[in-house]
Amino acid sequence: MRLSSLPRLTRPALLLGLALSAFAAQAAAPRADVPGAKDHPVLQRFSGSLLVGYAQQDWDQRQFPDARGAAKDDNRFANPVAVEGKVTRLFYLAPLGKSPLEVFRNYQQALMGAGFKTTWTCETEAQGCARAYFALDGYERAKGMRWAEGDLPGIDAAYRDSSWNLEMSLSYEQGRMLVGTLSSGGRNLQVLLYTSIADNAHTGRTATYIEIVEPKAMATGQVTVDAKALGQGLQTEGKIALYGLFFDTGKTEVKPESQAQLDQMVTALKAQPALKVLIVGHTDNVGGIDANLALSQGRAQAVVAALVQRGIAAGRLQARGVASFAPLASNAGEDGRARNRRVEMVLQ
Repeated sequence: MRLSSLPRLTRPALLLGLALSAFAAQAAAPRADVPGAKDHPVLQRFSGSLLVGYAQQDWDQRQFPDARGAAKDDNRFANPVAVEGKVTRLFYLAPLGKSPLEVFRNYQQALMGAGFKTTWTCETEAQGCARAYFALDGYERAKGMRWAEGDLPGIDAAYRDSSWNLEMSLSYEQGRMLVGTLSSGGRNLQVLLYTSIADNAHTGRTATYIEIVEPKAMATGQVTVDAKALGQGLQTEGKIALYGLFFDTGKTEVKPESQAQLDQMVTALKAQPALKVLIVGHTDNVGGIDANLALSQGRAQAVVAALVQRGIAAGRLQARGVASFAPLASNAGEDGRARNRRVEMVLQ
């Protein structure tokens, strides 16, 4: 419909509406970082960028590609590797006019200068970048992220009244990925970086998504094994590991925080009066064997003493310490060492 054919009273209102619509589109882009968000200490942002998406989990698991990268016949990673630890996810918008190549090269040079070791990288569709984009699974990786206010307005004359959703607005256009490890403070951080046009060419923006996983032990002792599970574990497996028993480093005294787990152990033992068990102390491999044998034995004896004080006959209990001789996981990382430091009830 032509503007001149509209009634006189309608024309000013329409003009105002068009003006407001154009203003809204031009003003829709984010103007500030997500409140409370910040760059990761090991990797600063591309100059002038806004941090518009942010999430951090104290302990989580993510899927990274290995050296084989993206599968050749499917939109997935050829051999996704689970990495665990403290996870930081960051989503940046570069200033208008900055190309994905310029942004990617700057990140790449900064990482390489810091000693980054590349596991896999791609810069073309032939190398698998389009498939890597789909393998990223933007929906899954956007879960739990906080986002800045705003959208992605069009900058072309024909698209000034258009805008696109900001959240995980990556694309396969000019997409490039870099995956590898970066040593910091004696730890190997896992880093995944993907840069592309933000949604489409009409936005004039470059988007960068970064995941950094720092090795960190999962907080244990957060779950107390109840009496029913104790009984079932002993009957089916012959043993059960208990992470609700707490000791200071290098000490044998049972800490007060162990009360809940001790109560459940007592309940399980009283429910089966004929049951006899070994209380077995385990350590990681930090320290000497003799010291760890003494430490694990002392902790096992302390748990036995605590159970006897709570009414369990001493003849039903035996304490044994086995140091690091029966690990549940590798002692190479702190998460494995945390699993290995435990007390077990073992059926006699």
